Amino acid sequence: MERETIAELAARWSGRRVLVLGDALLDGWLTGTPDRLCREAPVGVVELSDSRYTAGGAANTATNLAALGARVELVAATGGDETAQLLSDRLSDAGVSSRLVPVDGRRTVTKRRLLAGEQIVARFDEGDVGPLPPEHAAVLLGEVRSVLEDGPACVVVCDYAAGTLPDELIDLLCQYRGEVGLLAVDAHDLRRWRRTEPDLVTPNLDEAARLLGGPAPVRGRVDWATERLPAVREAAGARSVALTLDVDGSLVLDEAGGLYRTVANPGPAAHSAGAGDSYLAGFVLALVAGAGPAAASQVAQGAAGLALTEPGTSVCGVDVLLDWMAPQPPRALDINDLTRMVDEARAVGARIVFTNGCFDVLHRGHIGYLVQARQLGEVLIVAVNSDESVRRLKGPGRPVNAQEDRAGVLAALGCVDHVIIFDDDSPTDLLEAIRPDVYVKGGDYTPELIPEAELVYALGGEVQTLGYLPDRSTSAIIERIRRREPASPGAAASASSEPPEAGLELVTEAATQPEAGQAPPPGTGTTSAQPASSGGGRS
Repeated sequence: MERETIAELAARWSGRRVLVLGDALLDGWLTGTPDRLCREAPVGVVELSDSRYTAGGAANTATNLAALGARVELVAATGGDETAQLLSDRLSDAGVSSRLVPVDGRRTVTKRRLLAGEQIVARFDEGDVGPLPPEHAAVLLGEVRSVLEDGPACVVVCDYAAGTLPDELIDLLCQYRGEVGLLAVDAHDLRRWRRTEPDLVTPNLDEAARLLGGPAPVRGRVDWATERLPAVREAAGARSVALTLDVDGSLVLDEAGGLYRTVANPGPAAHSAGAGDSYLAGFVLALVAGAGPAAASQVAQGAAGLALTEPGTSVCGVDVLLDWMAPQPPRALDINDLTRMVDEARAVGARIVFTNGCFDVLHRGHIGYLVQARQLGEVLIVAVNSDESVRRLKGPGRPVNAQEDRAGVLAALGCVDHVIIFDDDSPTDLLEAIRPDVYVKGGDYTPELIPEAELVYALGGEVQTLGYLPDRSTSAIIERIRRREPASPGAAASASSEPPEAGLELVTEAATQPEAGQAPPPGTGTTSAQPASSGGGRS
């Protein structure tokens, strides 16, 4: 998503009024360093160096919404204790207007995590759950009604089975459903909220499986979720469903049946608390701003990913989100970044396609070839020969364009997902590192005549060849430039028979190997009895 797009969305959702209803709690983080074993038991002794408390549950969703620029009101029941006051203070600090209903004799739910370095050692939960006393339920309903009468742009329900949302609240939402612009529900039990006809539900995998009456899968989670998304949406009575899969990203099914998938950038477990709240906040506000489910899912995944950058309960601010989602200049990746991105894509079932070449003067033949290659999978990786490699393969007059320029142009193409530069004449090392599902070559060669085919097969992949677009040639383009000869309207690029113009220092020899997506230059054609060269097969 372009920065202009996300910036426009953020401007449109800024200041919009959002009502959050749900189970609010306090998150505690006790941080220290383990430096010795305890004498009383075989456990580490953690010397505490810091303790901090943040809003959790529905209160964290409200905090994320406020951090992204919305005007947020939270209605929730708490205990009548000091912990409730601490939670109120944290909400006030975050810019959330809270209407907390204290219940005397009830303890506010608190979850304290003991963090040793980057590892969560233990979690201590305390607090009371269960239905509210009738008199307190009536106060809560009165607070909700007063906000609904003012017509919020969105209502977000966070029901985590703590008992603070009475059945009468569902009746109230149904009564005001026509005045609520957008209703989103995040609940352990989505069936309970079905008659409110939510615009969006955001179950995790376990919640989706529970909704359908079966166990969640251990393996094949993406396939399982993809197959059952329509049933989840139907069972929840929702227009759209965003099923979150933690490290596997999310799957979104919209009202029209459109299916979208996001890829997560996994973080340490100690950073993941509340990431779903960040996801929900980003998704909801993008919808409020007029984005479709596809764009909203990108905003949501971005917010969740950014919230994972630090330990503690996740919160994503709007400035950080804008910076992170800003478009970066197209560039080639290093092998570490590339393999990480490939692993993330493969984890959600993406099919990886790989090709390589020089791609010196990009032309229509190259584009047609790359578009065809991209259609063979979900991720297309293009490995570009370095300048030294091109010189070895093409001669001292090549490349015309430096490797950074060639890689940058390729990376800007919509059909290309990732670009990497390599120095060898063969991409063997890259193939071993990436293990593509499909290795693509151009030309009249059969897969058996491609030197890398045996390696690709051994790695579990397949090899496919794509036909050349006739009469497209980098060498012919270079020759025409030398002659200062314009292209004829509607004519393909071809070499001119006029003598070369003196003083133009471009290579005059035709390339000895064909370009990707082109036929061999006249007089230099290859035969089917010769294997293709992996490094110089594309310029």
